[in-house]
Order: sequence, then structure tokens, then C-alpha cells
Amino acid sequence: MPRNLDLSALRSFVTVAEVGGVTRAAGYLNLTQSAVSMQIKRLEDSLGMPLFLRAARKLALSPDGEQLLSYGRRMLALNDEAMSLLSATCCQGEIRLGVPHDVVYPSIPGILKRMAQAYPKVRIHLVSSFTLLMKQDYARGAFDLMLTTEETPDPEAEILSTRGLVWVGAVDGHAWQRRPLRLGFKDTCIFRPRAQAALEAAGILWEMATGGESEQAVEATVAADLAVSVRMLGSIPEGMAPIAGENQLPPVGEMKLALYRANRRRDEAMDLLVQELRCAYGA
Repeated sequence: MPRNLDLSALRSFVTVAEVGGVTRAAGYLNLTQSAVSMQIKRLEDSLGMPLFLRAARKLALSPDGEQLLSYGRRMLALNDEAMSLLSATCCQGEIRLGVPHDVVYPSIPGILKRMAQAYPKVRIHLVSSFTLLMKQDYARGAFDLMLTTEETPDPEAEILSTRGLVWVGAVDGHAWQRRPLRLGFKDTCIFRPRAQAALEAAGILWEMATGGESEQAVEATVAADLAVSVRMLGSIPEGMAPIAGENQLPPVGEMKLALYRANRRRDEAMDLLVQELRCAYGA
């Protein structure tokens, strides 16, 4: 007799493998941690093989688990596509999402991929910019959903988490030691006035090494060890690293990640996207 894989258990397995833990996967799946663990155990029992190496400090896939992951992703994608296309109540249309450029990675690509699998008829129009500019556009109705990084979100915002700000420079760089300290920021960067105020309070002379609105120019200048900048923990671009050690540059505090949701669209697709953002950017 042919055997069938339990798709619910398979979805739990794939999610745990992708997000790196049972607790985080439970948030994505809207299940309890014990329910996810039981589904993984049931899947392992049905296959007669372990899918994770639990002896490791961090969950790691076994060789059989790595093989199943590839099949699982394809099976779930096909299942979700079929269910969405054949459902009479399938969501359609466009969701306009705004995300600050410095927190797009690493979470947004995976979120967009899962949304496309779950609701292939829904188009997510992603705009990446600075919080100050996006809030102006949001007030004009440009976004259905918007993430922000700001010190004091508006009352209607849902605060997802609070993250520390750190000085960053080139990997193994020395730009932080030079005076005047050269800074790399876009003109509209929300971290720029905070960094400048902290330096002035500490009596550290500074000058701007970049100008305009090119984030690529800022990142290239910092990665070349010609300037330093400030980034949020968990969102440090490739080629940069936190400036380690104490008493090197003054602290720049922390920033809140907030979620703004307009009430123009309320359906399953929007609810799933909100849940994805909460799981990815929540505390």
C-alpha cells in the first residue's frame, strides 16, 4: 500500500528548518510549541528516521532531513498554489508594503516568497525607503501596511520590538579612530541627527563623508573604511561590522520597530502578512 505524507506535519518540519527553531516556527504557524514538536515527532515516526540532529546545541538537519526538506518545499508550494487557485474565496489584488531599507534583509525576501505561495493572486508592491519619507506617503494613503524605525511611533502604531543602535565600520577597519570622525549617512537618514548629537555631546569632532540619497554610496564608503555609520542590531549590511569595545564612540541608544496598518483592506492575505511581520520583527 502506498503511504502518504502528512502535509500539516510536513509544513511544521519545513518551517522549523527554515526559521531555525520550534518556538519561532510555532509563531509563524499560529500553533503551540508542543503541537509543532508533536507533528515533527509524528513525521519522524511515520518515516522511521530522525530529521534533526538534536545532540547539537542548535537544531540541525540530519542527512535524511536535508533530503526531505527539498521535497517538502516543492510539495507545500504545489499544495498552496492549488488551494489558492481553486478556492472560490481566493484573495486577489495588491497590497502596498513599505519597509525601511535597512531592515529589508534578511526577513522580507522569505516573507514575500511565502506570501506568493499562499496567495498567488495577491501582488505585494514593496517600497523601500526611509521612515520619514514613508510616513509622509502613508499619510497620503500610499501604503496598506508599513514598517518603521523610529524613536516615538504614533499612537496608532503597533510596536513590534525595540532594538539597540550600534556604530558600524568596515570589517577590521580603523576609520573610527580618525579625527575629525567621518560619517556616512544619507541626508534623510533618521539615525544621522542622533549620531551627530551623541558625538557633539562627547566632544568628538566630525564631518560628513557622504551626501545625497544614495544608500549604495554610503555602504561603499563605510565598507572601504573611509567613514563610520549607525545601524540597528540585526540589520548590519554585508561589508560592515559593529565597532567593538567600550569607550570608543558614544552610545546612540535604541530605536523601535513599529507596524502601521491602514484599514482599507481586511482579508486573509493581509492578516497573514501582518502575522509574518510580527514573527520576523517582534521581540
